Amino acid sequence: MSKVHISLVAEPVAHIGNFQVTNALLTSWVVVITMALVALIASVRMKKTPSKLQLLFELPYLYIKDLAHNVAGNNANTFFPIIMTFFLFILFSNWSGLIPGVGTIGIKEHDALVPLFRAPTADLNMTIALALVSVGTIQYYGFKSLGMKYLTKFISLKNPIYTFVGLLEFISEISKIISFAFRLFGNIFAGEVLLAVIAFLIPVLVPIPFYGLEIFVGMIQAFVFAILTLVFLNIATQHETH
Repeated sequence: MSKVHISLVAEPVAHIGNFQVTNALLTSWVVVITMALVALIASVRMKKTPSKLQLLFELPYLYIKDLAHNVAGNNANTFFPIIMTFFLFILFSNWSGLIPGVGTIGIKEHDALVPLFRAPTADLNMTIALALVSVGTIQYYGFKSLGMKYLTKFISLKNPIYTFVGLLEFISEISKIISFAFRLFGNIFAGEVLLAVIAFLIPVLVPIPFYGLEIFVGMIQAFVFAILTLVFLNIATQHETH
């Protein structure tokens, strides 16, 4: 009798020397190459009078760009490429798990099927890496904008109350990593498990509405990650703190 294959961790599918390539990492490479090709083709075929397809691609770009200007003001041009990259990579990573064959085509090992591909954001290692990059970028621009004054957010000997507040701020920065990583991983992994179980129990027609739901969830999670990064970047670079 066939079973539903659900693994909390990404499984290795190949080795490059001592380097272990997991199915989530392999899919992330495919996502990056696909994004690069789409960007290259779009830049060559872009027209001053946009077609309907070009308008479809420009809508999220323009929406997020306007949002960046509303939130970050003068820093919008600096922050926009960062948050747009987060949004697109996470969006395509989330949606990659919905492609037919992802999670079902694999290698037989010890009477179990190891999927060749897995959504990158359904791997906790990937979401932690994204969270570290996001929070690291926030700290970088905080120091770049405020210099050593940025440290007073975390360390202050003027008053015991300020010292305690600084400790809370430090804990808050660490909690951002946990929040970013587990929110994204939890939503995408739970969606994959839901689709796998529904497809196993009732494989005909019934899973279709759930695919629609996961498309929406994947987009929302990418948007939330990008916009929270934008908001935290803006807060970190403010010259006046309260």
